[in-house]
Amino acid sequence: VSIVSVPAVIGAMGFTGAGIAAGSLAAKMMSAAAIANGGGVAAGSTVAVLQSVGAAGLSLAVKIGLPSVLGSFGAAAG
Repeated sequence: VSIVSVPAVIGAMGFTGAGIAAGSLAAKMMSAAAIANGGGVAAGSTVAVLQSVGAAGLSLAVKIGLPSVLGSFGAAAG
């Protein structure tokens, strides 16, 4: 995953500047995280970080090294 495509991939998952899109993969991830944590999403969790990147865009993705994380995720899922 290239650095430039990170915001597009995260947006397609449903992590947007306006919040998590209803019915998206992001919404399912948020629901699972909230259930696992007793009703809330933990700060610093995968869902929280992806939402921050979705809201902030490319600059935050580059700062936290998200392209390498998403590359590993894609390799594991593929």
